[in-house]
Amino acid sequence: MAHLLPAALEKLIDELGRLPGVGARTAERYAYFLLKADQHINISLSAAIHDVHALVKTCPVTFALIDASEEVSQLYSDPDRDKQLIAVVEEPLDIVALERTGQFKGTYHVLGGAISPIDGIGPEQLHIPELIKRLVKDDVKEIIIATNASVEGESTALFLQRLVRDAGITVEMSRLARGIPVGVDLEYADQITLTHALEGRRAL
Repeated sequence: MAHLLPAALEKLIDELGRLPGVGARTAERYAYFLLKADQHINISLSAAIHDVHALVKTCPVTFALIDASEEVSQLYSDPDRDKQLIAVVEEPLDIVALERTGQFKGTYHVLGGAISPIDGIGPEQLHIPELIKRLVKDDVKEIIIATNASVEGESTALFLQRLVRDAGITVEMSRLARGIPVGVDLEYADQITLTHALEGRRAL
């Protein structure tokens, strides 16, 4: 059977299709764009992909992503950051979202995911022991559990709360408030969001 597209282009489409959220049609559009693009764009993209493993590493304290030349995350080493306040997140990119608010002046701890038995992810696969050590080492006063508002995120938050209490560590624990997004009707809000919206209600 004759190839509909050149083999090299089909290979590029297949590889782009491996990316999360990229379906067959999107992969085809990306590949066709790269085929038509100036060669400098392709070279720059190729170099960025090649360098990402060599030039990016994980902070040994916070498990955030840092430059390979850094010892620890600047968000931890910065003397203006409050080491006694930790926001616990699932993934490194969650830090970016919180930092964009400009409201958080503490440090972070990346778990590396959430507890999900169906996916074979238990507490032992996450950076939980390192968090417990930090609570003692940095004399942490408060941790904000900023895991996602999903079943896995909620399970992880509850596990952390029990673990910290069972360890006898005195620290204030809080959870990010959840609410109904602006422009969303109640009938379209999921059960978890509605539950948190009720729990986080405030007087008028």
